Amino acid sequence: MSTGSQSTSEFPASVARLHPEAAALLVRDGEEGEASGFHHTFREIFQQPETWLDTAARMVRSTPRIESVLAGLKSLVLTGSGSSEFAGACVRLGLQKRLGVDCHSLSGGTILTYGRDVMPPGRPCLMVSFARSGDSPESTGAVDLVLDTEPDTRQLFITCNASGRLATGYDGDPRVQTVVLDQRTNDRSLAMTSSFTNMALGSTFLGFLNDPAAYLELCTGLSGVCEVLLEQHIGTLAHVARGAFKRTVFLGSGPRFGAAREAALKMLEMTAGRVPTMAETYLGLRHGPMSYVHDDTLIVCFLSSDPVLQAYESDLIAELNQKQLGACKVLIGEGIQQDLLRPGDAAIERPGIAQVGDDHSAVIHVVAGQLLAFFRCMAEGLKPDSPSEAGVIQRVVGDFTVHRLAEQVRR
Repeated sequence: MSTGSQSTSEFPASVARLHPEAAALLVRDGEEGEASGFHHTFREIFQQPETWLDTAARMVRSTPRIESVLAGLKSLVLTGSGSSEFAGACVRLGLQKRLGVDCHSLSGGTILTYGRDVMPPGRPCLMVSFARSGDSPESTGAVDLVLDTEPDTRQLFITCNASGRLATGYDGDPRVQTVVLDQRTNDRSLAMTSSFTNMALGSTFLGFLNDPAAYLELCTGLSGVCEVLLEQHIGTLAHVARGAFKRTVFLGSGPRFGAAREAALKMLEMTAGRVPTMAETYLGLRHGPMSYVHDDTLIVCFLSSDPVLQAYESDLIAELNQKQLGACKVLIGEGIQQDLLRPGDAAIERPGIAQVGDDHSAVIHVVAGQLLAFFRCMAEGLKPDSPSEAGVIQRVVGDFTVHRLAEQVRR
């Protein structure tokens, strides 16, 4: 297994040696620079194996401040907006199992609108806020509301922007601890890619506080799996992305449902809404959402390594085959059953996923989703760095009025 040791300048070149399509992108980007329209996204996707190792080291170095917010913990809230919310969904189950406390994933908007009513009852509680920029209204609004109405709730910020309001606006507040990741993870593209996976992996350390060596080993293993995914499967994912489908559905169980939600958002954002998307669980698809799957639908299956979950997932995929639903499927996992593949389907076999564990492999599936969205964006004639040509969506959500009830107003 690769160790993820190549630099970001070397790694795309090594992929280009294996895939002519990647070589063409690298040459074009080198000639046109940022004018290529994919300069940032291309590098931000491919820098992930290396930046994951940097994030792991930063989190271990942050042990004292994390110890201070975890001591005696009874409940945990993971929060963010958009992609940042889905990062929490990818790690919630693993953290709950390792910490042995109630762990909830809540959007920043839910906290902003419902406040203390949606916070878990266990105290002391820790709220972990994910933020690429730390400048969105939900990020600071949700934090301010909880600080005012639940003053004993501890706060941990994991952010990619050292200059953002979240990183700079709470200096000196003893209830707040902040970990700022490498500036490279502060993605300049509209869509979050490396920021997402690095924040998710960073928060995973909370469950490994007493075993940092195991955490570093986990992140090294994930980095290697991701590197090989990029080296070996970029061509297949690019080919699938250029297919004749008009809509997509992403399927996942547990942490991989969080990955499915993020992958669906990436496809929607990078195609400026031209490719409608849906994320669902395997068992949930039967309860109505299967009606979404037409003969123009790409079905992306994020597969579990757990034998019981595999059985449920395989049954659903076999049912889709029996009903002849979907234009084609992409199955991503380890030990993929070949009899689940129909002509035109693709298998992204990823040895090593089972070894890193079902609770922690969602980031690998997210990277596959990023690549599908990136290449579909290119096929649509859009620019991955800024696909929303009319400015309908922006890299950072603009300011809006934050409303408070009288009893919630800062005293």
